[in-house]
Amino acid sequence: MKVYFLCFFYLLFNSLAVFANEDASVPSLSTISQLAEEVVRKKIQLEPNAKLLITPQNLEGRLTPPRCFAPITVELASDREIGRNNTVKISCNSPDYDYPWQIYLSVRVEIMFPVVVSSEIISPDTLLTEQQLQIEYIDQYSLRGQFYADINDVLGSKTKRRINKGTPILNSHLCFVCKGDAVSIYANSQNLQIKTLGEAMRDGNVGESIRVKNVNSNRELEATVIGVGEVEVRM
Repeated sequence: MKVYFLCFFYLLFNSLAVFANEDASVPSLSTISQLAEEVVRKKIQLEPNAKLLITPQNLEGRLTPPRCFAPITVELASDREIGRNNTVKISCNSPDYDYPWQIYLSVRVEIMFPVVVSSEIISPDTLLTEQQLQIEYIDQYSLRGQFYADINDVLGSKTKRRINKGTPILNSHLCFVCKGDAVSIYANSQNLQIKTLGEAMRDGNVGESIRVKNVNSNRELEATVIGVGEVEVRM
């Protein structure tokens, strides 16, 4: 009887081991990469006009995963905000190890925005036209300064410096009203708008406050740039 029970438990133990090993499977490298990408993607709040590119570390030839019991655990290695470079921890229980198997995977994130760039070399003192400009998507971490997302926003403005081909058009490159330019001055009140001519006393871009001179009265005024060659004075 004792021998019978020993044989029974031996067979039961081996049956359970075989069953457990059958439940364990080797995850593909593409599956591991996809899991890492998904956990990063869930943490990103993407603006409507932006594009997202997530690139997990290439594992080909660098990793041979063991057999894993489901589920595979995937989590960010830290609580910090998603940045350009991120680390994801992937782990599982495996029949091949006495302890949980784990790896740390680098995941690169690029959030790209539509940006107006020059389609050719543009000289200083050039009035921008549509033929000189195009839209490209550029990684946010490569952008410095105030850029533009719509070509129409910069048409007719004047360049203050040389701009190389493919360079993002920045606020600091332009003047919508340039010093010495003739400008239209709009004086607005609640019920009335008066238009007169003036001269810009310095450079200015949309939203900036500059000094202008009314050519009729020779009086200098503080005005806000509202467009190419246009300023506004509040009454």
